[in-house]
Amino acid sequence: MTRQTYTRAAQLPELLEKRILILDGAMGTMIQRFKLSEAQYRGEGYSGAGSQGARFLDFHRDIKGNNELLSLTRPDVIQGIHEGYLAAGADLIETNTFGATTVAQADYDMADLAVEMNFKSAQLARAACAKFSTPDKPRFVVGTLGPTPKTASISPDVNDPGARNTSFEQLRQAYFEQTQALVEGGSDLLLVETIFDTLNAKAALFAIDEYFEQSGERLPLIVSGTVTDASGRILSGQTVTAFWHSVRHAEPLAVGLNCALGAALMRPYIQELARVAGDTFISCYPNAGLPNPMSETGFDETPEVTSRLLREFAAEGLVNIVGGCCGTTPEHIGAIRDAVQPLAARTLKRPLFYRDAAPAD
Repeated sequence: MTRQTYTRAAQLPELLEKRILILDGAMGTMIQRFKLSEAQYRGEGYSGAGSQGARFLDFHRDIKGNNELLSLTRPDVIQGIHEGYLAAGADLIETNTFGATTVAQADYDMADLAVEMNFKSAQLARAACAKFSTPDKPRFVVGTLGPTPKTASISPDVNDPGARNTSFEQLRQAYFEQTQALVEGGSDLLLVETIFDTLNAKAALFAIDEYFEQSGERLPLIVSGTVTDASGRILSGQTVTAFWHSVRHAEPLAVGLNCALGAALMRPYIQELARVAGDTFISCYPNAGLPNPMSETGFDETPEVTSRLLREFAAEGLVNIVGGCCGTTPEHIGAIRDAVQPLAARTLKRPLFYRDAAPAD
C-alpha cells in the first residue's frame, strides 16, 4: 500500500489517536445573524482591512445570499466567525468555500471569481488559526469543497432519465481549480463534504489527487457523506457501506457523515461506518435538527442535546472528529468540546492507510 507522506499537518494522525478533535460549526447560520443587506453583500459601507471599495456596487444582478463572496467584500465578518469558533474550542476551522466552485458560482454570474474566493477564504482562516494556535493546541485550516448544486448521477428532468446538467469533466476542472486555490491560500487539510452524489465526490477526489501529483503537495483528506432520510442512503442511492467502498481508494485520513440528519437519527449510520471503515478515522458533524421557532436556538437540538448525543457516540468508541453542521453555533461547539474532552478517541482496527505494512521477508 502506498505510503501517505503529508506535506502539511503531518501531526494530525498522532493527534487523532490521542484525543477527539473538534470541528467548527455552521458558517451560514452565523452569517444569517448579521442580517446583511444586498448593499452590504456588495461591500457598501465597509472600509476595513481588505476592503474592495466599489468593486461590486454596480454588479448587474442580486448577490445577497452568496456567502462565499463575503470573503472578498466583508472579510471582517468571515474572520470574526472563525475566531468565534476557535474561542469556543475548535481545533479545525472550515474555509468559507462550500459553494466556491465555478459550477456553483455560475448561479450568481460569478464563476470567474471562484479561484479568488477560495484563495482569500483560506487566507482568512489561516490568519484566525495563527491567532489562536499554541504549541499545546495547534489549530488547522480545513479547505472545504462542497457538493455543488448540480449532480452528475441524477437526471434533473423527471421525463428524461438520461438528462444531466453537468459532467464529470466539468466537475473535475472546477474542483481542481478550487483545490489549488485552497492549498495556495494556506489550507492544512482538505474536506470533501455533504456528499449526496458519489460521482460528484469522485470528481473531487480525482481532481485532488491530480493536484497532489502535479504540485508535490499531499494534504490529509476528510471525506464526508450525507444520509438524506431514514432509508440510510445518500441521495444517489448508496448505503453508508457502499459509499465507503466507493471512496476508500482515496485513502482519506478520516471518513464520516454530516448534515441532513440531527445527531439522534445519525447514530445507526455512524455505527455502520465505524464498523466497516476500520483503517481510517471517523468524523461526525450533525446539524441542529429541524427548524423550531419555539427553541432558543431556532432548531430542535440545543447545544445541550447535541453535545449529549455526541458524547454518547464518543463513549461508544465511534468517533475521532466531532463538530456541527447547519444550525450549530459557537455555543454548540463549546458544549461539544466540554462533553467529549474527557473521553478517548475511537481506536482503529487496522493500520492507517498512510502507514506501510511490515515488509515481507
